[in-house]
Amino acid sequence: MDRVHEIVDHARVRSVFQPIVRLDDASVVAYEALTRGPEGPLERPDLLFAAARDAGRLADLDALCRTTALRTAVQAGIRAPLGLFVNVEPEVLDSEALDALIDIARTAPGGLDVVLEITERAIGARPAELLACVRTLREAGWRIALDDVGADDLSLAFMPLLRPDIVKLDLRLVQQRPGPAVASIMNAVNAYAERSGAILLAEGIETAEHVSVARALGARLGQGWHFGRPAPRPPVPTGAAAERARAALRLPPGEARPTPASPFACLPPTADVRTSTKLLLVELSKHLEREALAHGSTCVVVSTFQYAHQFTAATARRYAALADRVGFVAALGAGLPVEPVPGVRGADLSADDPVRDEWDVVVIAPHFAAALLAQDLGGPEDDRPERERRFGFALTYDRDVVTRAAHSLLARVLPAPVLVP
Repeated sequence: MDRVHEIVDHARVRSVFQPIVRLDDASVVAYEALTRGPEGPLERPDLLFAAARDAGRLADLDALCRTTALRTAVQAGIRAPLGLFVNVEPEVLDSEALDALIDIARTAPGGLDVVLEITERAIGARPAELLACVRTLREAGWRIALDDVGADDLSLAFMPLLRPDIVKLDLRLVQQRPGPAVASIMNAVNAYAERSGAILLAEGIETAEHVSVARALGARLGQGWHFGRPAPRPPVPTGAAAERARAALRLPPGEARPTPASPFACLPPTADVRTSTKLLLVELSKHLEREALAHGSTCVVVSTFQYAHQFTAATARRYAALADRVGFVAALGAGLPVEPVPGVRGADLSADDPVRDEWDVVVIAPHFAAALLAQDLGGPEDDRPERERRFGFALTYDRDVVTRAAHSLLARVLPAPVLVP
């Protein structure tokens, strides 16, 4: 562990840069910054980060690596319109560290066009912090890439929520024989790209055949040893070549939308808000839960229960079953613990939280989006029998409304509990 402390305290890491190219002509459009430790057993980044995690220095190392990446890129002459891809460890999102990076990028000569790479582990582990950081970075003009898409179904589940500008396809999609899993992933990412204008980037390209496969999958950009290995001072295109980079990375304007106060507030003024008793809402909720089960591990379910006592034993059994088959499940309510049942993320609601007055079930997957958004018309003092309580509600399949409702709820979900062996 002393070795890790020495590396971090004395900034003994370096950055190398691997080219990202257009697949149609192999012209360089960006570089990904990759970390290397000092020569020896901790030179490999996976071993270095594992050692830093064991030594309790993961956050310090991650911040050091990102700062080193940006400063080394400036020294190497990498600047806009070339893109610079940098990674973030999902366990160590820190707004102060991001502010320092934003300042480096803003003051760099010629400017840095930064793309932050995030894995599905990040949003699954720390949804509230991640969504806040993404909003801050979008406001600063940065773009977001979702990394290793296809390596885990959770990446497909969170893709519509993170709204990445660039989707990086896991290397196995171009290196392995096509099968049902590849077809499923291809359908999901191409549907998202068609809706959003996002760019698909294929990783792990090592042969000309891999290039053909990547293009067939829908990728416009590629990365791998076929185009170049990581280098400390890579060649920087200029003139017409640089303009091709600008054209290749032209994306719809990044949008940093404010987080809605509550899911019900996401409904547009034209929404068809109806009135019903709890009995109908229970059945509508169960139907959406069945839809989530049908979409399985690529689906996200986030629901609210007002108060912990309404997360009944029967509800707990249903949500435990959901957690076994669905990618991510969260339940919010006043008094709910961080894990109300195994596999379900919980969140308490403060006394002044408007979500205490709501009944929400939000289900989102690559090819499905629906939400039941309801508001209690009686309030906590309502003395009606439980099943006769009345709600104003709307059932929506508008993907934008559903996504914003999910954002509103996930912004309340704190980091997952750390399991101590």
